[in-house]
This record gives sequence, C-alpha cells and structure tokens, in this order.
Amino acid sequence: MNSRQRFLNTFAYRHADRVPNWEAGVWGQTRERWEQEGLAGENLQWNWFYGEPYFDLDPRFYVPIDFGMSRPFEETVLESTGDYEIFVDRDGVTRKALKAGTSRYGTRASMDQHLAFPVAGPDDFKALRRRYEPALEQRYPDGWRETLLPEWKREAAGCPVILGRNTATGGFYWLARKWMGTEALCYAWYDMPGLMHEMMEFIADFTIQVATPILEAMDFEYVMLAEDMAMKSGPLLSPDTYREFVFPHMKRLAAFFKARGVRYVMIDTDGNPEPLLPLLLDAGVDGFWPIERAAESMDPLALRKQYGKSLRLFGGVDKRELAKGPAAIDAHLKSLRPLIEDGGFIPTVDHTVPPDVSLDNFKHYMEKKALLLCGAL
Repeated sequence: MNSRQRFLNTFAYRHADRVPNWEAGVWGQTRERWEQEGLAGENLQWNWFYGEPYFDLDPRFYVPIDFGMSRPFEETVLESTGDYEIFVDRDGVTRKALKAGTSRYGTRASMDQHLAFPVAGPDDFKALRRRYEPALEQRYPDGWRETLLPEWKREAAGCPVILGRNTATGGFYWLARKWMGTEALCYAWYDMPGLMHEMMEFIADFTIQVATPILEAMDFEYVMLAEDMAMKSGPLLSPDTYREFVFPHMKRLAAFFKARGVRYVMIDTDGNPEPLLPLLLDAGVDGFWPIERAAESMDPLALRKQYGKSLRLFGGVDKRELAKGPAAIDAHLKSLRPLIEDGGFIPTVDHTVPPDVSLDNFKHYMEKKALLLCGAL
C-alpha cells in the first residue's frame, strides 16, 4: 500500500497493511538538543507534515493556497532592548517577545505577550476585511493551472493531499481571536453580537471563495481548519455560543467542502473541546487533532467509546510520557493498541516534540510506534 491508501483505509475503518506514520515536528530547542546528542549532520528536512525519511515518516502533500490577508500590515519594531522586543506583526497584532531562550531556528521558549489587536469594534472590522480580498490569482502559485496542477494530481495518486498548508485554513474562532484577542472576543459574543454574526459569515464566505478554484480542479483527502478554541478544562466558548454564532456557518462550510471533493473535514484545536464535539459532528466535522493529553478528559479511548466511529482521531500520544524513558513509552503506546485495531485513529505526539525529550527516547518511541502501527506491539 502507498501512503494515500493507508490513510484512506485507516479512516474508513478498512484493513491496511499498517496505520500511517505521521508526526508534527519539534521545537527549535529540541532540534538543537538532538544535534548536540549526535543528530547533527543528518540530512533531515525538518518539515514533518511532508514526511521525514530519516524517521520513516509517511509523506503528505499540502497544496499551498494562501488564505491569509492579501494586504497584510507592515511589520514594525516599536521597541527593542537586550531582553525583549515589542513589534507589530503582519496580522496587525502588537506583541512583546522575550529574546532569552530563542533557538537559532527561531522558536522561543515562551509565548509572546499580545498587547493590542486590530479589531475593537465594527468600524475596525470594516477596515480589516478590506485586507482580505478573496478572488486574487496571487493566492495560488504562479502558473498553477498549467504547470503545478498536473504535479499536484500526481502527488494525489501516492499520498494524502490536503487543502492548504498546516493552519493556513483559519477557522472561525481562530480568526476572530487573532483579530480581537481572547479576552475581547469573550466579551464580544455578548456585547457585540451583530459584529460576531458578521465575522462568522465573512469567514465562511471568504474561505469558500478562496478555495473554489482549486476544488473545481481536483479532489482532496481532507482540509484541516485551525481553531485552537479550547483550554485545559474546556472550550473557550460555550456550546450555546457556538450553536448561535458558529454552527450555521461551520455546517455550510463543511457541506461546501464535501460537495466539491474534500473527503474529510478536520479541526485542529488544543485543549479540551469535548463539550463542542456533538455540535462539530452535527455540522459535518469528521475528526480532530491533536487530542492534547494534558487537557482534562482528552483520552482517545474514552472519546472513541463516547462518540464511536463517527469521530476520526489523530494525535493522542502524550508528549510528557516520551521524556520518562523506554518503559513509560512502551506502556503508553500499548494502551493505544485497541484504537489501532479499531481503525479511524492515527497516533502522533499531541503537538510538536518539546526539548525535554532526548534523541534516544524519541528514537525508541519511533521504533516502538512502528510496531504499534502494524499491530505487532
């Protein structure tokens, strides 16, 4: 079987020679550590969403459609000291970034502090939406119809082909939070309901317009909508709020994708989104990632028991267990075997691999996971 056949059979609960071998990647600090532990000089591509031959990761292919701003903000540094930098990014967000702990590959050891956002009310959003022109040829690579489309279709014969690079297809909560910030968005559902209805409608309409040209030309295995709409103990918006503001547009968007050849609609969200899962399934969502184990109730076996085979899962490997050594890794992977036997599940680390995981521990994990994927662990 090739990579595409494995994925299709696994998610359709049919027999496959093994489950796909996928991972998301590593922190820059993890890469630095592994290079110090002997990986330096190896020919790794470090873009694991596309595969990684060194670790026997299966390939995926992401058609590079630009769902972002057509007229982004100008990046501007407002203040820079020896300890931190305050700047406006291309999304119009003012951020404070600590310099300490930044790896030479660009990742920082702590999240940036977000100081200001481009939307505080309806007038701001009216101005912002003009930066999202949907019907632009430059959202697609140059000459894509004549030269790249045949190549993309050849890729589709051998490995799963996904609409948009990872997190490129922004979801409803994801974009609204990026425009307003978490705290302001929490109030806006109640204080500015008209604006929130307008935002949700715009996000669906915009995504449909941008995606239409490529969906008229080829089919896709899945699209992953970036959401990140949950925290450790639960979602960042209630089911009632989701039902009123997001659900109608999520349902419309999922129906659009599936009517035009996208086999599965997936959601990327950290934390515990479980109270929203019934609504997501009703809206046409087929599964989600990464099943973050540090969040409450995020156990893929419990999710399968509760939601059955209507909910596809991938992720669910607790990154914290990888730091504990071979015995903990073995026990953790063996606990996932019922899902491997059941189907509809692709085990991956529940986000990128942090720097407390040694190279030896990760190699052990990959060796034992290979056995799990073919049912031999």
